[in-house]
Amino acid sequence: MINSKYFLKGIKSVKGIDSPAFGLSASLIAIGALYKNLGFSIEQSFFSTFFTYALPGQLVMAESILVGASLINIFIAVWLVNVRLYPMTVSLMPLLMHKNQPKWKYYLSCHFVAVSAWVIAKKNYQNIEKENRIDFWIGIGFATWAIAIISTLIGYLAADYLNNNMMIGLAIVNPIYFMCMMIGAMKTLEITSSIILGAILGPAFYIFSPEWSILFGGFAAGTIAYFLGAKNDN
Repeated sequence: MINSKYFLKGIKSVKGIDSPAFGLSASLIAIGALYKNLGFSIEQSFFSTFFTYALPGQLVMAESILVGASLINIFIAVWLVNVRLYPMTVSLMPLLMHKNQPKWKYYLSCHFVAVSAWVIAKKNYQNIEKENRIDFWIGIGFATWAIAIISTLIGYLAADYLNNNMMIGLAIVNPIYFMCMMIGAMKTLEITSSIILGAILGPAFYIFSPEWSILFGGFAAGTIAYFLGAKNDN
């Protein structure tokens, strides 16, 4: 069973003025309002966040449905967008795994992998004994997932009171938060060079390939930063 003590600790760790949950909530309010304006029902909006729980993936899914894409095409499109969560999973799971914990907890917790939850977990995991970290993580994931669902419903119900500028403002709160977070994390050569190179190479690749510029820019910046860090360590 899930240890309620650490599960509740995970839930409580979401609060705080510096929590990414605020940015997550603002963005999901915007997407809830967008769903209403696009003609989706409140049930469809609810289950979009309930099952997908990833803002870019949800936008791709909504757009694909509107243009009449097949179910398999929607699945592939959302899967490709959410591949970005894989590196976070790879870096997080070794910190949570313990031989005394059943595997079903790890399968369950995979649904909660998101940037906001990942940031909270990485910030607080060292304060939790390794055996109990998976319960702590499930608490974080459940809290951020619940916030996302509730925010989507709030946005849907408040859509008539939000104009386009307000929706755009809410939608960019989350990216701005993470941009500030990345700047604050510039404490090593690898991180500093990856952020600076990403900011330069992303727009540079856009000139040649607007559709793939973020992927190419991020991959090139990360690769160069990795080798710069390895060379510096040697």
